[in-house]
Amino acid sequence: MHDLLRFARILRSDAADPSQTFNHRIRIGIIVAALILLLSLLR
Repeated sequence: MHDLLRFARILRSDAADPSQTFNHRIRIGIIVAALILLLSLLR
């Protein structure tokens, strides 16, 4: 759990601009979705 929180802190965007924060979250979401899809296809 501690490693997961540390990883989340690394991915966190501290941008003051809301559009940059939104774009960062969209990119992270797409990366996570692609990893889940890749892992599910490899099984």
